[in-house]
Amino acid sequence: MTTSHVGNTERMAQSPLAGGGTPAEVWSRAGLRFPTLDLTGCRELVVVGAHPDDETVGFGAAAGLLAAAGVRVQIVSASDGGAAFPNYSLLQRYQLERTRRAELQRATGVLGLPPPVCLGLPDGDIACYEQRLTDLLIEILSTKPAGTWCAATWRGDGHPDHEAVGRAAAAAVAYTGATLVEYPVWMWHWAQPGDIAVPWDRTFAVPSTPIAVERKKRAAQCFQSQFVSPSPGEQPVLPPYFLPRLLTVGEVVFC
Repeated sequence: MTTSHVGNTERMAQSPLAGGGTPAEVWSRAGLRFPTLDLTGCRELVVVGAHPDDETVGFGAAAGLLAAAGVRVQIVSASDGGAAFPNYSLLQRYQLERTRRAELQRATGVLGLPPPVCLGLPDGDIACYEQRLTDLLIEILSTKPAGTWCAATWRGDGHPDHEAVGRAAAAAVAYTGATLVEYPVWMWHWAQPGDIAVPWDRTFAVPSTPIAVERKKRAAQCFQSQFVSPSPGEQPVLPPYFLPRLLTVGEVVFC
């Protein structure tokens, strides 16, 4: 399961967070219906995100659901997310990286998953280390059994780090024979229903349950460094509408 690489960083750049993006109500009214993804062939799952929280907001319900069914799930975070606040000093960035690693540890625990693997690549510059990330993912996937799936941020998601992770994951699964599924995160912000930049014909809805969704909500709340303003008068990294919109649309993948 793959989808061709089409980058959308320009689309994302044209839709600043302050503008609100495509409201959840627009997606809800569109009445999008997709075939249901068959999870029965997934013997083991590796979920790759660019930053701590991508795996939870983009694929957390599915990861928790599979883990509850006895499937081994491994979370891999390419970076520690230290560049979330560009004006931070080196010390503040280091402290934020520690905070975000700890948040990821708590979130994976809430989802019922083992401790994550944190690769520590530079936040904001993952594309510069794409081959290194590909090699690391090959090492990880090479230890997995046949029938392993790799869920990674979509190669067209609009954020350069997300797209770099998607490309590296695609290269790694091509080498190892794992199955690739790509989950969008920021696409729901800049795209519109029927948008030609989105491969709707290869979109599958990921099955879930109310328990799995509630678990995802609780896991997402672990990332307070992203949802809460760092100081009075400053805006949080992730605006208030971000998580409700993702919960409204549910989890999908491109295959």
